[in-house]
Amino acid sequence: MSAGSFERRLQWARAQDDADPLAALRSAFAIPRGADGRPQLYFCGHSLGLAPLGARALVDAEIEDWERQAVGGHEHARTPWIGYAEELQPALAELAGAQPHEVVAMNSLSVNLHLLLASFYRPGAERRSILIERGAFSSDRHVVAAQIRWHGLDPERELIELAPRALEDVLRTEDIEACIADAGPGLALVLWPGVQYRTGQWFDLERVARAAHAVGAVVGFDLAHAIGNVPLALHAHDADFAAWCSYKYLNAGPGAIGGAFVHERHLRRRDLPRLAGWWGHERASRFEMRPQFEPAPGAAAWAVSNPPIFSAAPLRASLPLFAQAGMGALRRKSVALTAYLASLLTELASDELTIITPAEPAQRGCQLSLRLRAGAQRGAQLIRALSDSAVICDWREPEILRLAPVPLYNRFEDVLRGAWRLCELLRAPC
Repeated sequence: MSAGSFERRLQWARAQDDADPLAALRSAFAIPRGADGRPQLYFCGHSLGLAPLGARALVDAEIEDWERQAVGGHEHARTPWIGYAEELQPALAELAGAQPHEVVAMNSLSVNLHLLLASFYRPGAERRSILIERGAFSSDRHVVAAQIRWHGLDPERELIELAPRALEDVLRTEDIEACIADAGPGLALVLWPGVQYRTGQWFDLERVARAAHAVGAVVGFDLAHAIGNVPLALHAHDADFAAWCSYKYLNAGPGAIGGAFVHERHLRRRDLPRLAGWWGHERASRFEMRPQFEPAPGAAAWAVSNPPIFSAAPLRASLPLFAQAGMGALRRKSVALTAYLASLLTELASDELTIITPAEPAQRGCQLSLRLRAGAQRGAQLIRALSDSAVICDWREPEILRLAPVPLYNRFEDVLRGAWRLCELLRAPC
């Protein structure tokens, strides 16, 4: 790791950045700065995406309309509040691989999962179980366990958790299919991540959906770490439902409005129960306050409350950037950035860490998860030292470091500098 070696690599990285057709997108984001005023090397978009510079003006505009018009803003704001969520549908549908009427911007991820499971988890005398991955994000496990209990059932009996094979970190698709087939007529629902939050594994959602439907189960996807990160095709892959948050790769800010998908084959089903609210009522007669619920056409029928305008406004700053870039171009850059990070870490630090994210690009998004061989105590020291060096990533107990070079705002030079600093710190004495 000589200075000369770094300089040669830096020349190469800068040449890649100079040739990058998406390079200008970086200037659309606020890059955090350290105590010395220099930009940080930010690799934490899997946890919280950076702020689009256009977000402040859009939030300010909504506050100004509230100040000037008060209740009149529902109909006369620059972007009328009554139709605010509908304005987001086309761009979200493009990222989800769905038709616009199949998506809705609403609530937060866990709330949306509860609302969707209230419709799609309907346990019977035999078909009762829910399948998730072992080590699922805690909120997902809490949601499904609570739904099982809500129906008077026992999660210890009805919650199936599939773990990787011994001495492996990620799940094989054939093992997921086999588990679904084994559960057979007892399986009511599969809730699966698009990208697993801890390992960064991107699953073959089409095969998961096909396997679930083959045994008569419903399938839903948690896309918190997938939407805006990898190409999705929810409609074509025949998902029954899905939900996501918008504060990670969609860059809509902390607590931003989430979203949901319901396949169009379910949209006109009168036999499908839902936890209804007035904002899910069809728009033309919503304000007539009728006692009978008339569901809005499309996934919007699952909305229960009017959208939080101030937490939805930043999404209007972020989504046009995806349209400007195109998901295909973003994915090509993402594959190149992550492969570069993986190659640097493998070359420079293979004795100190193991990359547990799949090596095959088709099985990962932009995130790499690294197992630190020195263990948790050394990891806590390392994450503090990285932060002090203006390299922002995160740690998952007991031994996993996560970094995500996001193609909207990260550069090859960022990847080189971040990986180089990480490797320097790994070699430093404890």
